[in-house]
Amino acid sequence: MFAIVDIETTGNSYKYGQITEIAVFQHNGIETTGSFHTLIKPDMDIPYFITRLTGISNETVQNAPKFYEVAKQIVEFTAGRTFVAHNVHFDYRFLREEYKRLEYDFFRKTLCTVQLSRKLLPGHSSYSLGNICSDLNIEINGRHRADGDALATVKLFEILLQKNETLNTQKAQNSLKLF
Repeated sequence: MFAIVDIETTGNSYKYGQITEIAVFQHNGIETTGSFHTLIKPDMDIPYFITRLTGISNETVQNAPKFYEVAKQIVEFTAGRTFVAHNVHFDYRFLREEYKRLEYDFFRKTLCTVQLSRKLLPGHSSYSLGNICSDLNIEINGRHRADGDALATVKLFEILLQKNETLNTQKAQNSLKLF
């Protein structure tokens, strides 16, 4: 059971930045079984360079909920699931910091699709989400938006699951040939 997550933020520093958007896709190892998506109104202004990158502005999140208003839903939606993200440490640290501000210890097992891609799909010149998806013909509908990037990560994750299964099957068959 997996929770495939992508967030958009006010910057790169989880200590000083905040989440502006989150998307979570529940996955059972075969297919998507549920999804959650929301904009989040941070307690700070969204820098212009972030607005240019994501399209999310102060006006975009004006009527969005604050993080504390959706925190329980995120906990429930990810409970009992491995937290999967492309560059998982970025997304996971931001979420943990948001929960820390609420005096809650958010903890999930994590899995990084960047690391898995490097291991299972060697030879790519770049493992950024945009580049690996381009190489694998995965369309990203809404680049640098949580929903679009999370859905692309779901598709990448499914390819990685298939590749891992194929490799494990080949290893099992090769070990049987030894006897």
